[in-house]
Amino acid sequence: MKTFFATTAIPYVNAAPHIGHALEFVQADAIVRYHRDILGEETLLLSGADENALKNVQAAQNANQPVQEFVDTHAKEFEELAASLNVQFDVFQKGTDARHIESSQKLWELCLENGDIYKKKYEGLYCVGCEAFYTKGELNENGECFEHPGKSLESVSEENYFFKLSNYQEQLIKLITTDELQIVPETRKNEMLGFLREPLQDISISRSNERAKNWGVPVPGDDSQRMYVWFDALNIYQSGVGFGFDDEKYKKWWPADVHIIGKGISRFHTVYWPAFLLSAKLLLPKKVFIHGYFTVDGQKMSKTLGNVIDPFSLIEKYGADSLRYYFLREIPSTGDGDFSTARFVEAYNANLANGLGNLIARTAKLAQGLVFEVVDRHALPVQFPGYQEALDAYKFHEALDIIFTKVRELDGYINEKEPWKIKDKDELKSILSPLISSLYSIGYHLQPFMPETAGKILEQFGKEQISQSDSYFPRI
Repeated sequence: MKTFFATTAIPYVNAAPHIGHALEFVQADAIVRYHRDILGEETLLLSGADENALKNVQAAQNANQPVQEFVDTHAKEFEELAASLNVQFDVFQKGTDARHIESSQKLWELCLENGDIYKKKYEGLYCVGCEAFYTKGELNENGECFEHPGKSLESVSEENYFFKLSNYQEQLIKLITTDELQIVPETRKNEMLGFLREPLQDISISRSNERAKNWGVPVPGDDSQRMYVWFDALNIYQSGVGFGFDDEKYKKWWPADVHIIGKGISRFHTVYWPAFLLSAKLLLPKKVFIHGYFTVDGQKMSKTLGNVIDPFSLIEKYGADSLRYYFLREIPSTGDGDFSTARFVEAYNANLANGLGNLIARTAKLAQGLVFEVVDRHALPVQFPGYQEALDAYKFHEALDIIFTKVRELDGYINEKEPWKIKDKDELKSILSPLISSLYSIGYHLQPFMPETAGKILEQFGKEQISQSDSYFPRI
């Protein structure tokens, strides 16, 4: 059986998850469910907890908690968020796990053996929010990081280990240009190629124990240094499938078919990570899918503005499938998208309550008491042209448009045939049978997007006798 391995970004666990994490989790789950439930592949979805970041240490100190206790608490919240959204992680790899530490040290040693790691004194500007060094030319007019405006950068001067990123400039350009390492969408690919055509600077991949607060993965052979957080965090993608300790599992799943990430960490995934792997003579991921950010009522989400949305409260109020629908149909898959309660309610009522929910209720009521031939899910009579192409390109909204166009067509079919006027049971069955098959097919194709709803449709319309049910989507 063909395998498919996807990963989300590995979130920092310095705070509770926000709605942006929910968006990425749902996108990743939809991709994996498509490969498993529609294409019939064996799948693995990996996420985890980036626990070795300096920002985690600082947040734990501010909370007056031991660091491990602090990161454990927040890591659990991310797992709970996934579960509440019906997102199925097969692996949730933590950065403080002993196997992950062993695996990351193995990656370091391979890069060292290849001559790509060296030690030197360094002075630079460090953004704790990004966990990255920046040159003055990469900052805004106020000397701040574009990802974290308003936050001052730290001036750091110490002796660190460096990685010879400059050794891989031409190779990375070729890999990305030819799509051997495919970057989706094309605009992000062009951005990374633009960055790669400037002179590449070698990057610091360790920090002193003093600056790291003795937290993080120890550098092999040097007790005075800890690994730079991105060097170990990116390796979660490999340690989660056995790199360095379970060769059979690793060979089965690596390389990843797709990394699903936000646009703010593109460079780490499309330049630094492939370079580390090339140095270690390991296979590269096949694809990086880069999504945009959430705004809230047209404004950037930030703690300062007080508009950070708690996804748990939304799920409790509206249900997981309703949120999944909004994320996947209303938010552009590769661009920024806005969340507003007003737009959510409008989309819910129009397309779920009055659309799909109403169609299900009408059909079930008309079919009550009749006996139908059970739909064969392996020979569905209704196809959805363009559906597979849309999902292969991660255009979730296009695939959902195709499904909900069919919902509108079926509503029109009922209105045209007026089956409630038909008294003859055989004639009524002949009108309803294609309708039921089509609804079953809608349930089948909804599996990647709205798994709970899809399961209920397949159950309700996959029987000889169809009974009515409670409303799937009560009007808000």
